[in-house]
Amino acid sequence: MKILVVGGAGYIGSICTEVLLDEKHDVAILDNLTEGHRKAVDQRAEFIEGDLSDRETLTATLGKLRPDAVMHVACNARVGESMVNPSKYFRNNVANGLNLLDAMIETGTKRLVFSSTCATFGPPDKLPIDEETPQRPINPYGESKLAFEKILHWYGEIHGLRFVSLRYFNAAGASARFGEDHRTETHLIPNVLKVALGEKEHVEIYGTDYETPDGTCIRDYIHILDLARAHILALGSAKNAFYNLGTGGGSSVREVIDAARAVTGKKIAVVEKPRRPGDPPRLIASSEKIRRELGWTPQFQSLSKIVESAWQWHQKFPRGYED
Repeated sequence: MKILVVGGAGYIGSICTEVLLDEKHDVAILDNLTEGHRKAVDQRAEFIEGDLSDRETLTATLGKLRPDAVMHVACNARVGESMVNPSKYFRNNVANGLNLLDAMIETGTKRLVFSSTCATFGPPDKLPIDEETPQRPINPYGESKLAFEKILHWYGEIHGLRFVSLRYFNAAGASARFGEDHRTETHLIPNVLKVALGEKEHVEIYGTDYETPDGTCIRDYIHILDLARAHILALGSAKNAFYNLGTGGGSSVREVIDAARAVTGKKIAVVEKPRRPGDPPRLIASSEKIRRELGWTPQFQSLSKIVESAWQWHQKFPRGYED
């Protein structure tokens, strides 16, 4: 297939691109490089620097490429920032996403795989979180993704758009070539590994008094290669669908830090801080629906393997793609 990966210079997009190319698909990348990195673009892919706010360029690009499908993994994704600047999140994640959908419909591309998030659910009433769990986001980031999911439904009904929306839990790890490098890093595993590399003095634990075995929050970590595999399976979906992506297990903040100490052999200093508002004690996914319907099975469920793959990449690129 010919695939356009929108946001293909970012963490998830770069590795989805790599796996697509390894499987002999024809891939082009559209990215404005505000969050992604030029060095994260696989050299085998065609690269187009462009922005989703530019409807004219979007339409021209899709008209020229005529892709079989689009993977839309471009977004702003920092919860805290969304609480300060909601306009940025609704503009980029909703309004600019609409530009992409309209350009697709205009040029006849009607298959989309969308990068969504577990933040559409908010604090759950029960665990694990399946697709029937009520969606009650508690921040503009999650609200913007939920709004776009609803738009996808109606574009499917009215325009015949074929789509799959994948709700990520905690993507982590790296491939041999590409890894996680955000200009503002808020994710736990890369921040822990920055301490092991000597790039940071310590890692913060926000809240040690949750009702969990060790008092720290538990999250469902999914290896980035398993995530990429789900995207490729979604390309072949026979129906429009929403799927949750996780492993069904969970690791606490302290367990992640202990795993990083074991993998790196380094002392990792910790500073304990008060809880952050809105952090649920546990977020664990049920991925039974995508396993049953698309045959997806995560291959890297071990936390130590996830951390080890990230550590190997960060050792090669201690300052990320800007080295």
